[in-house]
Amino acid sequence: MNKERILWICRTAIFIALLISLQAVTRPLGQFVTGSVVNLILIIAVMTGGFWSGVATGAISPFFAFLFSIGPAFFPVIPFIVVGNVIFVVLWYLIGRLNIKGRLIPYAIALVAGAGGKFLWLYLSIVQIAVPVFGFPPPMVAIFGVTQFITASIGGAVAIVILPILRRALKLGEQN
Repeated sequence: MNKERILWICRTAIFIALLISLQAVTRPLGQFVTGSVVNLILIIAVMTGGFWSGVATGAISPFFAFLFSIGPAFFPVIPFIVVGNVIFVVLWYLIGRLNIKGRLIPYAIALVAGAGGKFLWLYLSIVQIAVPVFGFPPPMVAIFGVTQFITASIGGAVAIVILPILRRALKLGEQN
């Protein structure tokens, strides 16, 4: 196994462990804090670890959150959350990497697009389709409504502040 692959595995494992740990620690503080932290870690994973690191973190973390009773206690919503996280990560990756007068403008656009994309997916797939069709519990409406846009936006706003610092600390160039 080459050095790049080992580095990717280590970074991704750290992002997943950090995300799960922070979910567990912030869970008593409510969905706004926990959701914002989750979205922040997803952004950091994709913007510092690369595309596949972000996708892996976003796809794997909901399963661990369920197993450790951190996330929603209703397993059938997990695949919807995975897709929402992946949409969020992909939009941040595609838009946040652009270099338009620095990084601030792409980050701001990624914040709105990522938060909007994740919210739209979760709202339409869970609230509008899965809850009525499959009889998912009614609390899913509150959990996967506008709150998702708010927590994704908060995570994105914090990411905009700390990403430049992280990128300098990690000595990441313009390639990521």
